[in-house]
Amino acid sequence: MIFKIIGMDCAEESTILKRELGPLLGGEECLEFDLINGKMVVNLPHDSTEEKEIIQRVRTTGMQAIPWEQHRTHSKSSGASTFMGRHGRALMCSLSGLTLIFGFALHALPHGVADAFASGGRTAHQFPVSAVILYLISLTTGAWYVLPKALYSMRSLRPDMNLLMIIAVVGAVAIGEWFEAAVVAFLFSLALLLEAWSIGRARRAINSLMDLSPPKARIIDSESGNIEEKLVGNVSIGAVVIVRPGEKIPLDGTITKGETNVNQAPITGESKPIHKTIGDDVFAGTINNEGAIEFKVAKEASDTTLARIIKMVEQAQSRRARSEQWVEKFARYYTPAMIALALVVAVCPPVMIDGNWGKWIYQALVILVIACPCALVISTPVSIVAGLTAAARNGVLIKGGVFLEEASRLKAIVLDKTGTITRAQPVVQILIPLNEHSEEQLLEIAAAIEFHSEHQLAKAVLKRARADGLTVTPADNYTMLAGKGGEATIDGRPFWIGSHRLMHEKNLETGDVHHTAEKLEQDGFSVVALGNDRHVCGLIAIADEIRDEAKDCIHDLKKTGIHEIIMLTGDNEGTARTVAKATGIDSYSSELLPEDKMERVKALVARYQHVAMVGDGINDAPSMATATLGIAMGSAGTDAAIETADIALMSDDLSKLPWLVKHSRRTLRTIKCNIVFSLMIKAVFMILAVFGLATLWAAIAADMGASLLVTFNGLRLLREVS
Repeated sequence: MIFKIIGMDCAEESTILKRELGPLLGGEECLEFDLINGKMVVNLPHDSTEEKEIIQRVRTTGMQAIPWEQHRTHSKSSGASTFMGRHGRALMCSLSGLTLIFGFALHALPHGVADAFASGGRTAHQFPVSAVILYLISLTTGAWYVLPKALYSMRSLRPDMNLLMIIAVVGAVAIGEWFEAAVVAFLFSLALLLEAWSIGRARRAINSLMDLSPPKARIIDSESGNIEEKLVGNVSIGAVVIVRPGEKIPLDGTITKGETNVNQAPITGESKPIHKTIGDDVFAGTINNEGAIEFKVAKEASDTTLARIIKMVEQAQSRRARSEQWVEKFARYYTPAMIALALVVAVCPPVMIDGNWGKWIYQALVILVIACPCALVISTPVSIVAGLTAAARNGVLIKGGVFLEEASRLKAIVLDKTGTITRAQPVVQILIPLNEHSEEQLLEIAAAIEFHSEHQLAKAVLKRARADGLTVTPADNYTMLAGKGGEATIDGRPFWIGSHRLMHEKNLETGDVHHTAEKLEQDGFSVVALGNDRHVCGLIAIADEIRDEAKDCIHDLKKTGIHEIIMLTGDNEGTARTVAKATGIDSYSSELLPEDKMERVKALVARYQHVAMVGDGINDAPSMATATLGIAMGSAGTDAAIETADIALMSDDLSKLPWLVKHSRRTLRTIKCNIVFSLMIKAVFMILAVFGLATLWAAIAADMGASLLVTFNGLRLLREVS
């Protein structure tokens, strides 16, 4: 069951709901909260608890629960209730502020502005009745949304910030401080309004992801060839869509006609447009820069890569970071402790020192106001949501605050080789012609034979030949030699191509050729030999291509303070050594089975505690699960990779790794800074209150200022770019 919770604008309210609903549902673990969208998810193994009962329990807390589907339907309609639901808090806050201003004006007329400001228990005088009425309206409208929650807090004997504010307002009225009671109510109402605005700001940042995909698609009718527009939700898999230059791609699919450059930054964070041609995948929300293309739809609108990213970002908010959990536990004990401190300040000094009850009750009220944990509680979730959203914009999908924080603590990073450090695409690296053959002849003959093969090494030879501008004419009478290579005739003459082993079996390998081939293999190359019936024509050295950014990535990771970077691979020792040396990796292990990789990762976790495993998200799943953080490379369009990892890098860009570590540390620094700042402000005002130097309106202004500062500081993370 999913509910929209009206009035849940702060993490404190989700704690209240847990306390109230936990016993009813059999435990708090049944509840998940999405603070940004005001959503509560109730996960029950069976439907033993009725929806009505949950709604009733929520109502006792001063909040309102509406079934999610009913809320969505209601949101589309207009009316007074909708207006109040959206703008009621702003309306009440504005009314509180206006009546406070007019009340103060009437108050200041007979007494002067200075005396009116100092009226609170310092220079007692008669308040005009009209001013009292306006102050009463001000504090009533200011406390309108706070009072129901405060009453629940009092009934359940679980004091929270709402109860603190109501006690402060009632206490101020009781000792004749009408002006300051109204100021406290208004400023607290304003603080909550701004807090709700900050949550809305984060919500809009997430919703901006949804706006990436166009609402309609142009479909080519398979029978008539006519073009018609359809809502993306009504487009079926297999339909052919046309996209013109400059338009956004509406759905995921595979190009069937045309070629273009596509800006994939909204999905993968890649800075440069990617060339796309027939057979290449395209993703919803990306931008067609140049030519018109047609593509066949591969996924429904609800299942596109963009839709999955949005869903993951929303779900990520329920996986709370350690700092969020710490703040929640701290606030649980902090609030009752502050009430106890306020009682001590209100009673002990007048009894033991000067007998001035009015003065010390006033200072106790100051402590209650400044003790409000609002700034402390809001500081963490806003920063976490901003951090998660900024990462998603940069093509890094993080599945929760706990994983965002974990990236900041990493001591070691394990990298898979194939598909992570390398491109998983064999490339011809060296041509060694022998016996008076040229490089061109060697490549031309090899390509003619390999034209018939589907092997990855054969494709690498053909790709190099075409890149060099050679015309490839298929050889005749091709015969595959299983596990060794192939034979064919060119212009009636027999040729063969294959492994070092095949060259040895042909009895054409000289000592020099054997030494050269062995040296290449030790350096990590796959050696392809080419020969005829008389001699070896040459050797072709092929290797998986290392990513251009791999070396810089390793260097940048070391600069961030990562203690050790390790490569694990199933490839041979020579290949592993060559790649490690070329990229600057600290250590490597080769010829590993998946279970061997998992054992290596387990040993590293025991040594460093905080270890990330970076792989393709499928083959490396056991190792990624063993590490404290699993990171999948190049996950755009790969459902299994997105599901497997804790963090998914949506592009094949290794430079996102050091960015992720830095971004995570920036986020954690922001959270710590917010917490320390909030506590320092409170400590300063509590000391002033103990010495009788603080005022109520200054305390609430300081608390509101602290809430605003930590909120804006957290929202700064939305501007982080890679």
